[in-house]
Amino acid sequence: QAELGKPQRNCYTLPGFDFSYRLYTHGTDGGVPAAIGHWNTGKPRTALVQKMPRDYITMNCGAVKAGYTTAHEFNLYYKAKDIRCRDVNYCRVKRSSPKAPADMTFGITTRPSTPFFDLLQHKYKELWMEQQRARTAAEQMEKKKKDKVRETRTTLLRKHPPPAKEESFWHLPRLEKV
Repeated sequence: QAELGKPQRNCYTLPGFDFSYRLYTHGTDGGVPAAIGHWNTGKPRTALVQKMPRDYITMNCGAVKAGYTTAHEFNLYYKAKDIRCRDVNYCRVKRSSPKAPADMTFGITTRPSTPFFDLLQHKYKELWMEQQRARTAAEQMEKKKKDKVRETRTTLLRKHPPPAKEESFWHLPRLEKV
C-alpha cells in the first residue's frame, strides 16, 4: 500500500545488500573460494572392457589357430584371451585428437593492416580512378569496332581498281588476211 500522503509507487524496491544476483546450486556451488581453493575433478572412468560384449568370432579363430578342439579348452582360451567387441559409438576421433604442430594456427589468418601512408595519399582512390579510365577506354574501343562500316566489294573496287587489260595484237593464223 502507498505511504500516507505519498503517491503509489510504480516500480519495485531493490533487494538488500546481502542479495546476490545469481543462481545458487545447493551442494555443489561453493562460490569463488571453492573455485580458487580446490579442484573439482571427475571420478575416474571404469574400464570400457567390462561394458562391451565379448567378440566370440575373433576368440574362436584364435583358439582354432592355437590348436584347441574341445569345449573345455575353448573356455580356458576365452579366460586367457578376453577380446571385446568395439562399441559403435566409441570411435578413434573421440579418444584422441590429432597432434598438431606447436606453431600451427587454426582458422582464417588475419588480413594485413592497411598502410596508413597509402590512406593519407589517397592511393586507393587513384588506383580505382585508373581502373575506371581503363574500363571506359576499353568500352569506347569496343563501340568504335561495332560502329565501323564493313567494306563491300564495290567500296574495295573503288579504292583499288583492277589493272586495265593490255590489248594484244596476236591473231589466229587462219583469220589473218592473206
